[in-house]
Amino acid sequence: MRKIIIGLAVMAAAVATTAVPAAGAATPVQGVWRNPKNTVHVKLQPCGPTMCGTVVWAAPKAQAKARAAGNTLIGTQLFREFKPAGPNQWKGRVFVPDMNRTFSGTITAAGPTRVVGRGCLIGGFFCKEQTWVKIS
Repeated sequence: MRKIIIGLAVMAAAVATTAVPAAGAATPVQGVWRNPKNTVHVKLQPCGPTMCGTVVWAAPKAQAKARAAGNTLIGTQLFREFKPAGPNQWKGRVFVPDMNRTFSGTITAAGPTRVVGRGCLIGGFFCKEQTWVKIS
């Protein structure tokens, strides 16, 4: 479950790399993305002046890990308050359901169908990076 959480943190970091669109405009990171093991799908979209990402699908094992920590995975907003932080880069907060904690993260667009998320657990240490693939 920690791998999923760290992966989500990494993806959240990736979402932080694209500016929030003007009303009616879309960004390259909007859509549904899957983690490297295809165990979690997250829909990234504008949430007011920021971007957010909500779990729309999760494998049974991922759901069980979140439940063991007292959380529901599907419908949970994992990526929160992502704001532009540079060209193709966003910064925000990532909620890790199996740890029941929120961490900072960044997301960098790596082309039209890939984002690289990076998240660190404690003060810039214990960092992980993952490439997420767009599925819609």
